[in-house]
Amino acid sequence: MFDLANPPDGFIENPFPHYDELLKKSPITRQPDGSYLICKHADLNTIYRDTTIYISDKKQAFAPKFGPGTPLYEHHTTSLVFNDPPLHTRVRRIMTAALTPRALASMEPGLIAVVDELLERMPQSADLIESFASVIPIQIIGNLLDIPLEERTPLRDWSLAILGALEPTLTAQQLHRGHEAVRDFKAYLQDLIARRRAAPGDPETDVLTRLINGDAAGQLTEIELIQNCIFILNAGHETTTNLIGNGLALLHDHPDQKALLQNDLSLIEGAVEEVLRLRSPNQFGNRETTKDVTIGGQQIPAGTNLHLCIGAANRDPDAFPNPTIFDVARRPNRHLAFAAGPHVCVGLTLARMEGRIAIERFLHRFPDYEILPGRCAGGRIRFHGYAHLPARLWQDNAQESTGQQGA
Repeated sequence: MFDLANPPDGFIENPFPHYDELLKKSPITRQPDGSYLICKHADLNTIYRDTTIYISDKKQAFAPKFGPGTPLYEHHTTSLVFNDPPLHTRVRRIMTAALTPRALASMEPGLIAVVDELLERMPQSADLIESFASVIPIQIIGNLLDIPLEERTPLRDWSLAILGALEPTLTAQQLHRGHEAVRDFKAYLQDLIARRRAAPGDPETDVLTRLINGDAAGQLTEIELIQNCIFILNAGHETTTNLIGNGLALLHDHPDQKALLQNDLSLIEGAVEEVLRLRSPNQFGNRETTKDVTIGGQQIPAGTNLHLCIGAANRDPDAFPNPTIFDVARRPNRHLAFAAGPHVCVGLTLARMEGRIAIERFLHRFPDYEILPGRCAGGRIRFHGYAHLPARLWQDNAQESTGQQGA
């Protein structure tokens, strides 16, 4: 039996053959702790859209995992992703109002400038995660919250420690690092919020000011405000880093698809969707049943934790023809990388924009880049990406001839 808490050797580096086997033989698998692993696309789609039978609240699951009243417990039971109405509705409404098409369009020139500056500074041999993929979302979300540039250095480490605590099993060290990261992040945000209250930004572009102001339904409490600021940074950081890194790795490893995209850049949006499908940055979601249910012929009791395997659902042959093939021209592509239903990722349009601009401009600047030996997986079960992606960056000849040297 497949045990998510004790996965087979090599699963973290390459879970996809295991997903394919589960889809064939055991798409609904009871775990030793009584939870269930769900792999079928149709089942996940149904579960995501029913917030009455399948809830996001994780107080019951996280109390033994983190300890009641601990920093990680407070964060993960207050942030948007692990909450149901009315808190989820209030926070999501405020965030959505700040991420309108107009607001996102106004962000695009700044995003292009960030990407181009990074590309300009990249050396011939570079780690595409450290030098590129991980820097972009930190800067963009830092801009969303209007965090001063000189104060952004610790944000990535805090995010990695807090999200790392969502893994199925934790060491004492991982738990300690997660608690410390929440404490440090809270202390920083308390100071930042006090400064922003004293000097508010433009609520049309400053998400932090908008969150502080609330809306017609009222304001968030201080804890709700702080923890959802942490959520915004965390949710947009690792997943977007993984999207960009996974995309550059997949295109390198599939030169026919890379050539197809380079010859027709109108395929870039579809290419981003295919990266999201085949190498979903977030591999798992969770729900808890509120009543006895039957899924795939299996009786599941109320109060059961469900592990929703996004990575498997996005390879389901009943939902996708030739699901193991990387196809940048795939249509349609109804993947679940951003979940679905009322909890669909609030920042999906921003993430897509970051992935599109980062990958397109990287390919234009370094069309013949080469991934070198030594790529290193991110070491997570829940999140799939690279910790290190070493590359050699061959400068485009046309750019060299015009004097646009790339370091």
